[in-house]
Formats: sequence, structure tokens, C-alpha cells
Amino acid sequence: MFFHMLRQSFLEGRKRKILAAVTVALAATLITTLFTISLDVGDKMAREMKSYGSNIRVVPKSEAVPLRIGGVDYNPLKGRDYLDEADLPKMKDIFWRNNIVGLAPTLRTPVRLGEEKAVSLIGTYFDKPMPLPDDPDYRTGVRQTSGFWSVDGAWPQDDASDQALVGVTLAGRLGLTKGATVSVVDEATGTSRSFTVSGLLTTGGVEDDAVVVPLAVVQEMAGLAGKVAEVEISALTIPENELSTKARRDTEKLSTAEYDTWYCTAYVSSIAHQIEEAVVNASARPIWQVAAGEGAVIGKIQALLLVVGLAAFVSAAMGVSSMMNTTITERAREIGLMKALGAAGGEIYLLFLGEAVIVGGIGGLVGWGLGLGLAQGVGLMVFGSTVTIAWVSGPLVVLVSIAMALAGSALPARAITALMPVEVLHGRR
Repeated sequence: MFFHMLRQSFLEGRKRKILAAVTVALAATLITTLFTISLDVGDKMAREMKSYGSNIRVVPKSEAVPLRIGGVDYNPLKGRDYLDEADLPKMKDIFWRNNIVGLAPTLRTPVRLGEEKAVSLIGTYFDKPMPLPDDPDYRTGVRQTSGFWSVDGAWPQDDASDQALVGVTLAGRLGLTKGATVSVVDEATGTSRSFTVSGLLTTGGVEDDAVVVPLAVVQEMAGLAGKVAEVEISALTIPENELSTKARRDTEKLSTAEYDTWYCTAYVSSIAHQIEEAVVNASARPIWQVAAGEGAVIGKIQALLLVVGLAAFVSAAMGVSSMMNTTITERAREIGLMKALGAAGGEIYLLFLGEAVIVGGIGGLVGWGLGLGLAQGVGLMVFGSTVTIAWVSGPLVVLVSIAMALAGSALPARAITALMPVEVLHGRR
């Protein structure tokens, strides 16, 4: 009987209920879009921010020994110890290997270039194949880790020994242009080499005043075959929290459960720790300015999405409440008659809440479908790729939509209990 009454009640005033469902659907569309994007925004933003540089630097352990006195570094191994290039694949063989977007080893040697003395010749990977057991087509280099590098011209090939990038500052000072030939002499070994300038490099860093060539060239000129001085790594991470900060101070003070949680979470500190475990002679240090900046930006974006979602919830609830108030006024005589025939206030109350559940459910389903499509559009426009769909969002959005409709109906429905049949049927209310 109740469901028959609910069906009849729902069919009355269909236009108003359709309008309420549309209101809920619009809010559900926005909530679905924000929810879907917020789940993926961490990785999307982290990938975008990788273009501003790496967030982990790996150097030989001896380089990390603090021996500074009065601002002077007395470490006798400073600049004399190296990492093995053969160990680079091990850095992609850790628990969080899929989070490592790219790595770029570097090796520097001072050279003479014309009248310029002590110019840095920097060797690195540009876009070098590095086959891995689970990814034979893997490529890495500064084109993956340093997206902010700008080249006016062509990038050198990693297997080319006669191509070089010249920093814009150095090129301007020497009057070099694309296609020019430069000759350098290694100050330590006396080895000389000539290069064709394939492009002019702008980074805003020390590279602007240097010559950048494939890593193998510097290894050969400096007599350091198979060696690298440091490795820049770009890794997808999550913002640091209290646990990661505690681990950063001293992992020995973590309980077993805390250590397992930290180790199995993509914090920049845990990824760095695992790199040190994989390469015995390595000291991996997060670049905290970059990591903290990523965490702050992602956290603020997610907070903004939450605020907008809550605003959509409140707005939809207020819209439904306004429509329900109007519906109760229009149906006051009907409600009074139902009460006069013996219907309890709670039963009528449930009848209106049942209508709200139907309106919320229909609006939620429609809004969820529209929201998924809108989220994909936003992902393509903002990030250039689609976003990952979390199918659990469907039930959640429908439940939230029903909650919106119920929240908007609760107060108007309570007004039903205040309606006196005698006053309504005699036209006093």
C-alpha cells in the first residue's frame, strides 16, 4: 500500500520533481567530475611538476659525508669518488620502480674552449635506451627528468660523439650559433675533441655556461669509463606527512608497523631509501624544496576540489528544499485529507522522504554518467590525457545524491507534522 501511494505521489507534480532531479543531477555531475579528478590529480600534477626538475639526487656515499669546517669542505674524496654506470638499472628495480619517471646520470670535466678556460663539459643521457627485464623499450635521460630544458635546434643523439649543446650564455659570449664547430681540450688529460653545435641550450642553471654532450664522450675524455658523478631522478611521490617526517629524522625510531607503512608508501624519503638499498655505494637524497613544493600544490588543489564539492552539495540541497516547500504548500489539502483519514504524521513524512530518495537516485545516476564524461574532457584539456575512472565513484555519488535530496527534504517534510487537518480542510492554511 505504501509503495502504491509513493508511486502515485511521485507521479503528481512530475515537472517539479523532474526539476528537482535535474538540480541533483547537476550537482552530482560536478561532484563526480571533482571526485574523479581528485583521485588522479596527485599523479597528474606530479607528472606535470616533473617538468620542473628531479626530486632525488644520488651521489657516492663518500660525497655525503659532512666534513665542512668554517664553510670549507675538507672531504678528501670530494669529486674523486664515482658511481658505476652499470648500477643505474638497479635504481629501477626497487619496490616503487614504476614511480620512477626517469633518471639522468651526469659527469663533468673542466675543459678549455678557445680563450675560455675552465668551462664545464657535462656528459649526460639525453634520451638513451636502457633496456630493463620488465621493460625492454625503456628510455631515459634529461628529456624525461628536466622538461624545462629548452633547446633552440636539435637534441644530440646519445650514440653520437661529435654533437653538443652549448649554453646560451657561453654561446653569446663566444658568438657561437647552431651548426658552428667548437674544439675543447680536457685540462686534466689533455684530450681534445671537436663538436658540431646541434643546438643552443637554455636551463636557467649552470648548463647555460657549459657544453653538454653524451655521457660516453666525457667518460672517454676524462678517462673515467663506466663512471658517473651523480644521478638526477624524477619520481612520482605523495605529499609528506607526520610519518614520513618521523622516518626522515630516524628510521630506527619507527615501530615495525610504522616502518612497513612508510616503506610501502610512495614518499620521496622511502623511494630514496630503497635506492640506497639497491645500490650499495649510493647516497640518495631527496631535493626537499621540490618535494615540499609538489606536496603543497597538490594538497591545495585537492582542498579546493573538496570545497567546491561541498558548495555543490549545499546548493543542490537548498534547491531541493525550496521545491519541497512549494510542493507541501500546494499539496496541503491533500495532506490534511490523508491525516483526517487516519494517516500518521510519520507515514506522510516517510512518503515525502521516499520521493526524495527516488529523485536523488535518478539525479545521481544521470549526474554520475555526465560527470565521468566531463572529467575525461577536463583531463584532456588540462593534462592532455584521460583520467582514471574509479568505478566505486558510482555508488558513492548516488548515495551522496540521495543524501542531498534527503537533506533538502528533511526540514520541509517536518512541516507536514504541523499541518492540522481541520485548518487545512477549512482553508485556514
